[in-house]
Amino acid sequence: MQLQQLSYFVAVAETRHFTRAAEEVHVAQPSLSQQIRALEKELGAELFSRARGNITLTDAGETLLPLARRILADAETARHEVQELAQLRRGRVRLGATPSLCTGLLPDVLRSFHDQHPGIQLLIEEGGSHDLVRELARGALDLALVVLPLPTPSPALTTIELLQEDLVVVSSPAAAAPRSPLRITDLEGEPMVMFRHGYDLRDLTLSACRTEGFEPYFTVEGGEMDAVLGFVRAGLGIAVVPSMIAVRAGHGLRVTPLARPGLRRTIALAHRSDVAPPRAARVLQDVLLGHHTASASDRR
Repeated sequence: MQLQQLSYFVAVAETRHFTRAAEEVHVAQPSLSQQIRALEKELGAELFSRARGNITLTDAGETLLPLARRILADAETARHEVQELAQLRRGRVRLGATPSLCTGLLPDVLRSFHDQHPGIQLLIEEGGSHDLVRELARGALDLALVVLPLPTPSPALTTIELLQEDLVVVSSPAAAAPRSPLRITDLEGEPMVMFRHGYDLRDLTLSACRTEGFEPYFTVEGGEMDAVLGFVRAGLGIAVVPSMIAVRAGHGLRVTPLARPGLRRTIALAHRSDVAPPRAARVLQDVLLGHHTASASDRR
């Protein structure tokens, strides 16, 4: 049973005339009649009574008509839904990102993407790179913004370097101004506000301090990005944060650069190597790459 046959059957049932039905569906009348006969043969029952040139539905035809209409309507709905998805009118993208990138990078990018594709639902998951890699591997995310190098290198992931970002030190303007630029060794003994376990920034800061031979001193430990910035504003200590976060946070913070070579982090876009991301995710990837290219040009 073919959709085309059902379409011909419905046309004849509604016009009660083979020639007019053929004209409606834009097919030669002999071809239409042949397809109707093939459908009747497959079903094992005549669908039309053709007595004296009058076309009427048989009992089998009356039974099939509402079912055929429903099948054709469902097929049209399926075609429309798939076309909308293909044309990026509907769908979803599951994007993972570290908390600092959700705050610093994504708002402008997602605004741009949403303006272009308002029907695409954006599902965002915050987490450390380790957690995001795990979610990518099990298929729970389409794309993820992660910090390189990955905590657990995975050959099943493809990563595209997006940008390199300087880290800076933020402090309360009410506190004594630190030297500028600051060296990593200047952080020894300074009261620090530290992110919770699982934050890439925590690991990067701890590693830099330990490389210089000391353990940092924490006055407050365990916060998310907004909490850490709030604690710094309140004068509880300093914190090492990405420069884009410091720029966005602005009010109530003093920003001090780190002396060369300083601290930098590499941001990459990751997806599974064995499964192509959905089209909507690929378009979002292009928006992310385009946004970074435009930002880099502006900085130059």
